[in-house]
Amino acid sequence: MQLKDYIPKIKAEYSKFFFSGITFESSKIKRNNIFFAIKGNNFDGNDFISVAIKRGCKIIVTEKKIKKKFKGILFIYSENIRKLLAEVSFKIYKNRPKNLIAVTGTNGKSSVSDFYYQILKLNNKKVASIGTLGVKSNGINLNLSNTTIDPISLGKILDKLKKRGVQYVIMEASSHGLKQNRLDGLLFNLGIFTNFSQDHLDYHKNLRNYLKAKLYLFENLIKKSGHIITDDKLPEFNKIKKIIISV
Repeated sequence: MQLKDYIPKIKAEYSKFFFSGITFESSKIKRNNIFFAIKGNNFDGNDFISVAIKRGCKIIVTEKKIKKKFKGILFIYSENIRKLLAEVSFKIYKNRPKNLIAVTGTNGKSSVSDFYYQILKLNNKKVASIGTLGVKSNGINLNLSNTTIDPISLGKILDKLKKRGVQYVIMEASSHGLKQNRLDGLLFNLGIFTNFSQDHLDYHKNLRNYLKAKLYLFENLIKKSGHIITDDKLPEFNKIKKIIISV
C-alpha cells in the first residue's frame, strides 16, 4: 500500500512510501507497519516509538513534534491522531455491509440495538449487531472490550460481516467512542438518539461536553440521504432538529 492513497495532503516526496499495515499497539507491530503513537490514559504510544522502529516501522504518526532524527524514518505530525487512525483504518478495510445504523444516548443503546436486530432477523434480513453485548450475527458471537471498539478491529469485523453476506449492521456509538473519533471514516444510513441524562462526567467533565460528543454522530457521520430517529418530547430534540436542517 502506498501512503498517498491513505493519508491526505502528504508531501509528494513521501507519497510513494510503502507500508504493510497499521497499528497503535506496540505488541502487535509488524515490519513496515505504520505506527500510530497514541497517548492513552495508561500508556503513551510515543514512549514506544524506538521499539516500533526496531521492529521495522518506517512511518510513525504522532501528535508530538519530534526533534530527534532517525535515519530512514518518516514522522507524520497529526493534530488529531485518533481521527486519522480511524479514517485510514476504514480506507484499508473498505468493504462493509451496505446499511449501517448507529445508536447513541445515555440509556437504552443496548436494548434498542437488540430490538432492532431481532426485528430485522425476524424479517429474514441478514443482520449483525456490535456493542455492549458483543458481536452478534448468525454463526458469530464475540465478546468485545468496549462498547465502541477501536477502528482497526471494527474495520476487520465489518469486512468479515460483509464477506458473510450481512446487509445490516446496528452498532452502539458511545460518547467515548465518538469523542475519540473511533467511527470517523464511516457514514451511517440511520442514526438513533435514545435519551440524555447525567453520566460519564469523570471523562467529559460537564454535560455540555457530554452532549456535544453524542451529537457528533448526527453532525458528521450520517449520510446526506440518511435518516435520524429520536423522540420529539426529549429536551435535546430541537438541537438535533437544527443539525438536520443545517447539514
